[in-house]
Amino acid sequence: MTLSYWEKKTWFSKIDFCIIGSGIVGLSCALHLKNAHPAAKVIVLERGILPNGASTKNAGFACFGSVSEILSDLKSHSEAEVFELVKQRYKGLKVLRETLGDDSIGYKNHGSFELFLKQDRHLLEDCTSNLKYVNELLHPIFKTNVFRVNKDNPNFGNILNTIIENPQEGQLDVGMMIQNLLQKVQSKGVMVLNNTEVTSIESNNGAVAVRLKDFEFSARHVFVATNAFAKQLIEVELEPARNQVIITKPIKDLVIKGTYHLNEGYLYFRNVGNRILIGGGRHLSKSNETTINFGTTPTIQNTLEDILKNVILRHQDFEIGQRWSGILGVGKKKKPILRSLNNRIHCAVRLGGMGIAIGSDVGKRLACLKNFG
Repeated sequence: MTLSYWEKKTWFSKIDFCIIGSGIVGLSCALHLKNAHPAAKVIVLERGILPNGASTKNAGFACFGSVSEILSDLKSHSEAEVFELVKQRYKGLKVLRETLGDDSIGYKNHGSFELFLKQDRHLLEDCTSNLKYVNELLHPIFKTNVFRVNKDNPNFGNILNTIIENPQEGQLDVGMMIQNLLQKVQSKGVMVLNNTEVTSIESNNGAVAVRLKDFEFSARHVFVATNAFAKQLIEVELEPARNQVIITKPIKDLVIKGTYHLNEGYLYFRNVGNRILIGGGRHLSKSNETTINFGTTPTIQNTLEDILKNVILRHQDFEIGQRWSGILGVGKKKKPILRSLNNRIHCAVRLGGMGIAIGSDVGKRLACLKNFG
């Protein structure tokens, strides 16, 4: 494609800040850059029609982490690291809700519940015996004991009667969130271009050369916010992780309300109005799910359907409405990578499957990474 004079002048000249990736991190970064530098020319490039990773493909959990997940994290992270992870999730959700407002993201505070399958009694015992310890660790963040035991089984099948509840967690509408964030960013004068794939970036003579398939342009600073796909542009320590999702068709008289966690957060479900959304399962086949390719597999889909049939909706008929997948960015540590690669190229990636919780704050911190000259 050859650009006209008008196209080059309007969209691809004198760019101050170029953000690659229009997910929650990229758009949040653009918003805060424009707020801090109103006269700056800011452009966001997205290779897909919609954000092509996880920002519009996730389950919409406004969560901080279940007890079993936190205990698992403590095996590979220090207490201080786990505390900071949960604190960042709490802070990030606050930034998101304050930036857009609860109505604009469809936020509902129905609470969350950790369930334990009958074969996971040892996991439940570990969680209940450490409940006081986890509550004390996180008390400075929430100013209360955030987790509590609830023995009211909401008619699920194949689970132990003891449930761990977190009344502070909620759920949101992912589509509404990104749509309203996009509208807010564009109202500030930020240009967002879809179907625009960046093939490489390179610092050159006090600027950054941004190469697309058919042409290239320069920007004073570039921000990589492509999460799981970042290794296609920069050297960074992460690996992709595919999560598969199913949502049912509407279910008559559905009474389930809230977000639910199983198996250290590897499995999760929630109501979406009168539908059930269930996802996860990558722990069942980690080698196959370490991929940037979208798609579903029989092993995981069958597991998700089995949980729908025998645990969640054992007394109700249901039909599958849709199936899809999203690609997360993960690593040995759950702390996101937020740094400047040089004085012109900056990145915020590896959100560890917690993009809803931390994406807004990470994007804001990316925009404030340094003083831009």
